[in-house]
Parts: sequence; C-alpha cells; structure tokens
Amino acid sequence: MTHIAIIGAGLIGRGWAFVFARAGTEVRVWDPQPAVLDRLPDDIAGMVEQTAPFGQAGTDPEATAARIRAVTTPEEALDGAALAQESGPEVLDTKRALFARLDAIAAPETILSSSSSALMASRFAGGLPGRARCLVGHPVNPPHLVPVVEIAPAPFTDPAVTDRARAIYAAAGQVPVVLQREIDGFILNRLQAVVLAESLRLIEQGYVDVRGLDDTIRHGLGRRWAFMGPMETINLNAPGGAGDYLTRYGAMMAGLAQGAAQEEAFTPAVAATVGAAFADVSAPETVRERQNWRDAELAALAQHLAARAQHDNAQE
Repeated sequence: MTHIAIIGAGLIGRGWAFVFARAGTEVRVWDPQPAVLDRLPDDIAGMVEQTAPFGQAGTDPEATAARIRAVTTPEEALDGAALAQESGPEVLDTKRALFARLDAIAAPETILSSSSSALMASRFAGGLPGRARCLVGHPVNPPHLVPVVEIAPAPFTDPAVTDRARAIYAAAGQVPVVLQREIDGFILNRLQAVVLAESLRLIEQGYVDVRGLDDTIRHGLGRRWAFMGPMETINLNAPGGAGDYLTRYGAMMAGLAQGAAQEEAFTPAVAATVGAAFADVSAPETVRERQNWRDAELAALAQHLAARAQHDNAQE
C-alpha cells in the first residue's frame, strides 16, 4: 500500500491531500462532482503559492503538487491505499451510505477514516462488515496549517487500526490526539462550543461588544494558546504549579463556571448582533479574501513554531 485516498475534494479534502503530499506520499483524490476535480490543480497551485514562502509546502513545492492526482472513480482512489480520508458532507445518512460504499470496495487492510466534525464512527459505521477498520480522524480547518487531528475510534475499532492511523498521521507531520472513548463533538469542538456560548452570552447581555470579545481572545488567551494548552497555562500561573493554582483559584473558577452560558446562548438576537458586526466583510468574495489572509498568517505562525521546536530540540 503506497498512497493515501482522499474522498471528497472540498476545503477539508484538498487540505488533507496537501498534508500527505507535502510529506512525500502519493495522493489520489476523488469527488462525486467533476467540476470540483477539474479545479483541484488550480486549488493546489494556490495552496503551494501561499505556503511555500513560509516553508510549508514541503522541501520541493512542485513535487508536492505533482503527488496529488485526481481520479474519476472511488475504486481507483482506493486501490492499494493505506488510508482513505473521507471528507464528505456532515449528514448522517450521506456518511452512512458513503462508508458502506467505501467498505464494499476497499481492501480489508485499508483504514477508513472520516473527517467528521461531530458524528461518531459508531453512528455511521456500526453496521458495516469492515467496521473494525473505521474511525474518525477529525482535523481543524485548514488541516495543512493547523496540525492537530483527533483520532476517535469506535468501541468496535481494532486497536491495531487506531495505532496504524496514528502512525500515518504523525508521519505526515500532524499532531494526533487519540480519544480514549467516543463522545459527540470530540474534544476540540466541545471546548470551542463552551467558549463560543459564553462569548455570545457576554455580547448579548451587553458586557462587551463583538470587537472587544475577539480582542480578548486574540490578544489575551490566544497568545498563550498558540504554544501551550490550558493545563500547562495554569501550571505556570501559580508558584507551585497546577495543583497550587487549583487550590488557590479553583473555588473562584467553579463559581464562574456554574454561571456560564450553555445552549441558551445561541439565540436569533445574538446571531443578528454578531452578523451586523461583520456585515461589511461577509460577502463570499470578502470572506474568501479573509480566509486567504488567515491561511497566510497560519503559515507564518507554523514556520515560527517549527523554528522554535528545532531550536529547543538542539538545546536538549
């Protein structure tokens, strides 16, 4: 098995194609929409152009692009693939039908991984003959610039499959996080939902405006979170480490958490407020321009973090 199959060539699918090709692996990409496949070379060329100046297009950017090949059938994509990364619509019935099709045509050794953002593998692969080789490999958008991938095996997933998937993602330069058991939304989206709910509540109740909220994260929490997580953050925020922090501030934080917003924060009123704050930059072409800006910033950040890691490793 010598290549990776990408099933679905949308934003996430082509990001995954870039991840594996950049790492030196041949990639075959299939999408049910011919127009999506027709524009794949231009999409990949744009990604190379954007990321190469920051060293994020591999050691040979032209070779990276050349390793990605569009194919016209899923059978051609899957033939001999070590792993198939499915990045189709986040619709349960659609995903069930797609995984049934993939399971019927892929070799038994091929890992079937879904880019699902919230659907657990047990919900769409439970009835398949090859369910033991199915799991979720949830990326963050865009996966070629944000390296974490949440590997969420179902109770029926063969542990050896999980281990192989983890090794494949790690070899491609991603940062795999293996969930110990299934949970809706996995880890990242559950954390994001909590932060978003409280953010919306604080805006709707007039404690802060949209710009102020974003600045609090962007220039506050986000600065630290770019290179350490919340557990390491609290470990550095008290003289005696994380245990000391929780002893000092646990009761205060518990009180704040008790009053934090939940599902009631997602109201039509706050949707209108936030929408109005971005009304002048929400046209599709403007959103795409801003996405390009974001991706360039992420590429620059990835370059910086890689350089810091190399420096730290050299000091050890």
